[in-house]
Amino acid sequence: MRVDKFLWCVRKYKTRSLAADAVKKDKVKVNDEIVKPSREVRVGDKLSYKKEGVEFSLRVLDLPKSRMGAKLVPDYIEDLTPKEELDKQNFIQMMHKLNRPRGTGRPTKKERRDLDDFIS
Repeated sequence: MRVDKFLWCVRKYKTRSLAADAVKKDKVKVNDEIVKPSREVRVGDKLSYKKEGVEFSLRVLDLPKSRMGAKLVPDYIEDLTPKEELDKQNFIQMMHKLNRPRGTGRPTKKERRDLDDFIS
């Protein structure tokens, strides 16, 4: 199976074209080698990909026939992402929530409490 199709099938990218673009931009490695979208993935290969500044790693356990539901994904991949990268992802998500566009006025009561919780 092609690497871009595999990443789309195991729900790591929303569309296959987004997965192919990530591979073309050298954000995806198979066994620590930068690859093209047409590269075949085999059982046992280690994939690493960068998404939103975080580098994720996974091992291929089986090849799916087509895109699947989220509950079936653990049957096909093993997550090898280090805890530091997951912490970085959580921090980035929190920053997106707390980032306010300029000129939107004062924060609401809920936003202020979230800011207080984040700062303290």
